[in-house]
Amino acid sequence: MAADNLPGEFDVVVLGTGLTESIIAAACSRVGQRVLHVDRRSYYAGNWASFTFNGLLSWLEECKQGGQSSAEEATDWGERLEEGEEALVLSVVDTSITNLEVFCYASEEPEEEEEKEADALRQTPAPVQAEGEHGAQSNSPTCPQEVPEGDAPQEGQGQTDGLLQDDAEDAPGKEEEVASPETGQAGDVQGEEPSANPSPTEVKKISYAKIVKEGRRFNIDLVSKLLYSRGLLVDLLIKSNVSRYAEFKNVSRILTYRDGKLEQVPCSRADVFGSKQLTMVEKRMLMKFLTFCLDYEEHPEEYLDFTERSFWDFLQTKKLTENIQHFLLHSIAMVPPETRTAEGLRSTQYFLRSLGRYSNTPFLFPIYGLGEIPQCFCRMCAVFGGIYCLRHSVCCLVLDKESGRCKAVIDTCGQRISCSHFVLEEGYVPEERRKGVACRQISRGVLITDRSLLPSETEQQLSLITVPPLEPGAATVRITELCSSTMTCMPGTYLVHLTCPASGSAHADLAPVVSRLFTEAPGDIGAADDERPAVLWALYFNMRDSTVPSATSYNLPANVHVCPGPDGSLGNDHSIRLAEEVFHRIVPGEEFCPPAPNPEDIIFEGVGPQGEGAGIGEPSQGEDAAEAGQGDGDVKTEAAKDESVENAVLEEAAGQETGAEGQEAEALPSVPAPPTDE
Repeated sequence: MAADNLPGEFDVVVLGTGLTESIIAAACSRVGQRVLHVDRRSYYAGNWASFTFNGLLSWLEECKQGGQSSAEEATDWGERLEEGEEALVLSVVDTSITNLEVFCYASEEPEEEEEKEADALRQTPAPVQAEGEHGAQSNSPTCPQEVPEGDAPQEGQGQTDGLLQDDAEDAPGKEEEVASPETGQAGDVQGEEPSANPSPTEVKKISYAKIVKEGRRFNIDLVSKLLYSRGLLVDLLIKSNVSRYAEFKNVSRILTYRDGKLEQVPCSRADVFGSKQLTMVEKRMLMKFLTFCLDYEEHPEEYLDFTERSFWDFLQTKKLTENIQHFLLHSIAMVPPETRTAEGLRSTQYFLRSLGRYSNTPFLFPIYGLGEIPQCFCRMCAVFGGIYCLRHSVCCLVLDKESGRCKAVIDTCGQRISCSHFVLEEGYVPEERRKGVACRQISRGVLITDRSLLPSETEQQLSLITVPPLEPGAATVRITELCSSTMTCMPGTYLVHLTCPASGSAHADLAPVVSRLFTEAPGDIGAADDERPAVLWALYFNMRDSTVPSATSYNLPANVHVCPGPDGSLGNDHSIRLAEEVFHRIVPGEEFCPPAPNPEDIIFEGVGPQGEGAGIGEPSQGEDAAEAGQGDGDVKTEAAKDESVENAVLEEAAGQETGAEGQEAEALPSVPAPPTDE
């Protein structure tokens, strides 16, 4: 079916493929709604996308040319209006990202020896994914794919079915499994990877030419977030069975910057009593306070006098040492000092309840980057009949003058499509509808570095780092350092994401932290003796945080639902809550994202039970086609065996076995099981 010949009527039309929009589309499709999901971009996930390095360069070029606009607006849309109707024209340019600045510090001229190494690496027999074989790679604007579910890795090959079980990270040989040739994942030449954390004298120069040549090994996120182990997104992935489409790694350590150096934050029982930064008295203090925070609601006498005062004031009255106050405020609660006490206690409790579910830290990160998550929900939508079109958009809404509701849309091909509800990304809201709507800004930095901020002798580390304000008036900067085992950067490099609330341009906001923790001149004499990692390449930009206004702030019809882009928080709970809220407005009374059946349970009408074999259908590549309800074919029938038991059952069972196989041994005492829908 061609994009210029879509059906003329849908229940829901969704414009934009960000996380919130994709969840809404999947949830609506799952309960039988007819869904059309379109995006003017040539890649999935919008401002939540992950790019290969070359794809990111193409994206930067598009932004320099005036932003990402939809196809040329149809000239005959006015002729599609009937009596009693009016048109609401949508914005054709995305202005949510500004102040783009790129810096390259790596040598522009490759060394001869380096060239030989790159050639040898490319000639290794281990397979490297072709462009578009995996969702993360399909993000490149130069090679889009129209239907996301076909590029999902097959189940049964080290997917989330294993990693979203509590004992996944302890499984023997897990690192090798993730990068084994059987999985067919990009960047799986682990045997060729250099030492995880070489000494400064051992670090080899990496040229810009090598980064470009190995560009497909990078998956660079536009937004930097993590998944709380007991957060709403992980619960939704398990409940809906969408977790089968992705893999995750545990964040292995939490660090903080204090007194000019990085320190590991003790947050679990084992960390606290094994910490060398705390005295024995401090360890007891910290454990006592953390135990209180787990069920602070049951002890209101401890904090009610501070409901109108800051969390920082509350900590000081608890006779905690400066060490403990620093760890609690910046790395466990992760809130500004002026935050109200109740919110600080909630944040601390949220952190603690996620400990021990999958690892010794509360966080997970999706392999291949955060852009995988929206694509997972797009796959689910397509499986249940959703139609997808990239490089396609809606140019205007058709409003009924009498009721004020949106009754249809007109796409960029001039086709009129009737719909009951319309969901759109905030970036499509026309400027005249934004007047008086105040939005915040986020400052983002992306660095490619040559080594870790805090080298470890044992293994590569996936680290979350907080840097408190370095000077009065500055903001706390959150840093996520990703190693190559996350499949987000090439071996021998690290991918570093920096995020903070914006007060100016991203470069101005983040430069003091970057200059303190990194050296930006790897080619200079003496740089090899610097213990700090060298920045090879850097990108800075500001992103609009539009989560502050409510949907009614835009003065749009009641059946038009606006989805803001990413916010500045570490988690994703705001997006999940909004998606569920919009879903219930569209289909009141329906269950939000009920579990999808496992592939082996699907029987196709008129075909009979499916034996083992390839999927029924594969999506066409590189066409502007809308793939209709045959999405069921992309649920593979050969992959699901006895070992791929439903994630939700295993996860809930494991989460309630507080003493089984030591899964909760590292967690703080009395960690409750996650709430269930029942």
